Amino acid sequence: MKIGFIGLGNMATAIIGGMLQKGVTKAENVIGYDVSETARDNVKTKFNIKIANNNIEVAEQSDVLFLAVKPIYIEGVASEIKDNMRDETMIVSIAAGKTLDFLQKALGNRNRKIIRCMPNTPALVLEGCTGVCAAESVTKEELESVLVLLRSFGVASVVEERLMDAVVGVSGSSPAYVFLFIEAMADEAVAAGMPRAQAYEFAAQAVLGSAKLVLETGKHPGELKDMVCSPGGTTIQAVKVLEEKGFRAAIMDAMEACIETSKKL
Repeated sequence: MKIGFIGLGNMATAIIGGMLQKGVTKAENVIGYDVSETARDNVKTKFNIKIANNNIEVAEQSDVLFLAVKPIYIEGVASEIKDNMRDETMIVSIAAGKTLDFLQKALGNRNRKIIRCMPNTPALVLEGCTGVCAAESVTKEELESVLVLLRSFGVASVVEERLMDAVVGVSGSSPAYVFLFIEAMADEAVAAGMPRAQAYEFAAQAVLGSAKLVLETGKHPGELKDMVCSPGGTTIQAVKVLEEKGFRAAIMDAMEACIETSKKL
């Protein structure tokens, strides 16, 4: 199976790296192109995949074709390649906000085998979270073959397309919220006298460990929070301040803004 990538940025790099590291394909089976010579050179050096001369060459040779470009470029790319793919080629788009219907129209064929997904940047360390939905023309077996690729760099779950904008808010964009949280915690640790590098390590490890507790224990986050909040202790005072400052509401409002923006892309 030949796997192609139009766009060789961070997400494409993460996906290629995951597939090769997990052994779900080999470098000689991957072909890609990017308008940036730097991006092409970086991927060639790192993975030794075949670099095409243009997008059309990638489309012509791919059994599974990843459209790994920004949403604003997806329509132009689709117009360029729509007459250069086999009918059985599976197209996987990672463009936020671009629906299956939009993609089918852009590619000039409502029967195209299109899979829409939203990965996130932790895929770079094989801890990604990807929401996936597929057009009716995609068979169960075809979808499963793409899920194998997507699961090579983290978790991938099938969702209804109507939930894809929510996926953008809760996982696609959320690493930025978490990084902001880590930075803020580290800043206060520095203010309290801790060296900067050590503050980042403590803050990041606390987030990593807390996330694993949620996933591995199956306990409700509120229950896990209560386990840390001893009566009359330090933690409950911190939680009180966060509640007074509207911590939860701020996160929910931020996600709402993210989701609504995704709907308009």
